[in-house]
Amino acid sequence: MKTHALTVDTLIPMARQVIEIEQQAIGALADRLDESFVTACRLMLHCEGRVIVTGMGKSGHIGGKIAATLASTGTPAFFVHPGEASHGDLGMITRQDVVLALSNSGETAEVLAILPVIKRLGAPLIALTGRPQSTLAQAANAHIDVGVAREACPLNLAPTASTTAALVMGDALAVALLDARAFKPEDFALSHPGGALGRRLLLRVRDVMHTGAALPRVRLFQTIKQALIVISSGGLGMTTVVDDEDRLLGLFTDGDLRRILDQEEYDLNLPIERVMTRNPRTCTADMLAAEALNIMERDKINGLVVIDEAERVIGALNMHDLLRAGVA
Repeated sequence: MKTHALTVDTLIPMARQVIEIEQQAIGALADRLDESFVTACRLMLHCEGRVIVTGMGKSGHIGGKIAATLASTGTPAFFVHPGEASHGDLGMITRQDVVLALSNSGETAEVLAILPVIKRLGAPLIALTGRPQSTLAQAANAHIDVGVAREACPLNLAPTASTTAALVMGDALAVALLDARAFKPEDFALSHPGGALGRRLLLRVRDVMHTGAALPRVRLFQTIKQALIVISSGGLGMTTVVDDEDRLLGLFTDGDLRRILDQEEYDLNLPIERVMTRNPRTCTADMLAAEALNIMERDKINGLVVIDEAERVIGALNMHDLLRAGVA
């Protein structure tokens, strides 16, 4: 098979042409949005079951991604292969479901083969096709036109611009539904507990704070030198100053110590009360770790004291704790 030279002069113009064609295909979608899009959103929003996404070939791959996006943004959904559906998997579809079918031609045999069962069940059908007059489009309760002027493939054969258009429309549906459901970041995190976003949105201060013997404490009467020993052994770069009931009175950090040592004359035997920071920034154990991070970044500090309702010190954390937890 004859090949073209792989050079900047041949590859870059071709890549730009593909991007331009697909940009035009996406841009044309916005002008065609109409009441059918609204109907499709209403059908999925009021669905009492699941959104069943189906499609063959490249449309099936796009359908799988759309189903995953819907599911992660508050609309329960999963993908059913139309070929497998004809051999038993149609049992996954119930009358409470909504079917979202993808086919650029609107005449894909495997998709059309399951239409009678979908209609018999009474499950609403949403179709994404490139041909409004196709069999699939005409059978749908809501048809969304995702047709393109041409594929980005130089032969105008390989699904390229058409699959991009279908994918973008799927994202538009998912995000419109997300907004209609007043879906919050916390809701998103519940379906992504293993990822960085889940850690940021679900992890609480209590999950990462130092407690018990690992919590550095000194009393008002103790000296700077004694506080230095506590800071060094604690590894947090700070120590809390508390009363006999463990109520927070102040904070002394290694930064405070450096400022003392920068002075021409200093006395490490002074009581910590003379040099501690009064009314330091605090947080609660139930606060999201991401909120604690925001406080540290905003106030340009490296640690926070955790207190309870009676202002007793129950924990402490620093920026390194949040980094290890994957929050920062």
